[in-house]
Amino acid sequence: MVTKSWLYDAIIYIYALSLLFYFSDFVGPNRSAKRMGTGLLSFVWVLQTIYLVSGLIYHDPLVAFSMFETLFMLTWLLVTLSLIVNRFFRIEFFVFVVNVLGFTVLALNFFSNPKVSPSLASWNIQDEVLFIHISFSILSYTAFVAAAVFSGMYLLLHHQLKEKKWSKLMQRLPSLDKTDQYSYVSVIIGAPLLLLGMSIGVVWIALEDNPALFFDPKVINSWFVLLAYIFYLFQRGMLKTPGYKLALWNLAAFFIMALNIVFANFYSSFHQWS
Repeated sequence: MVTKSWLYDAIIYIYALSLLFYFSDFVGPNRSAKRMGTGLLSFVWVLQTIYLVSGLIYHDPLVAFSMFETLFMLTWLLVTLSLIVNRFFRIEFFVFVVNVLGFTVLALNFFSNPKVSPSLASWNIQDEVLFIHISFSILSYTAFVAAAVFSGMYLLLHHQLKEKKWSKLMQRLPSLDKTDQYSYVSVIIGAPLLLLGMSIGVVWIALEDNPALFFDPKVINSWFVLLAYIFYLFQRGMLKTPGYKLALWNLAAFFIMALNIVFANFYSSFHQWS
């Protein structure tokens, strides 16, 4: 029976990558991103199907009807459903939300089962979950830093043009449209990474078996950070907010994120640097 850790690692990481592409297409129609997301999700479905078929071949009643197998079947059905909806109904929001839920359930199912999770004497499963959570979070922070820098460049260039002040610096900056686009792309990359990082964080808290951590100030404020960036995308995609206001909001969201990181050491019970 296929139970090797590499199979589950492959499913988790490919699933996460497919969500990044789906998110990119969701916030702004992008056929290439949608094709990549669909292709990767289809590959996830193939890997899950291989596991399920192998389970039928090497049928063990005690294993086949365990909680792990049941939840694995649930995630397989969610992926199947999302692929069908994506193919015949093209409801992008439904597909994205269903797969975020499916990814969270799959990660929780995988990391809570020591039989399919890698284990070393000095590296337990909570460590791996925490490592993935931190990795996704750091990548998202990197993207948000880039977005903030581009927004700052946009505001500087906008001010210079408005005041009709020409300088050599302006010649070295991209145009307003390109600067706005670069900032937008950075947020598109950062927002789903933060969402995936927070999903893995939920898994870690569940494994710690301490529900009080869900109400930790750092955790709650992280949701506000995510909502701030989602609102940025909503303003740009749906409200068609001018670039100047978008740049200001992007910097405000970054400021919230920065405060969330800096002051975590003072008011969080477990998000501490020392």
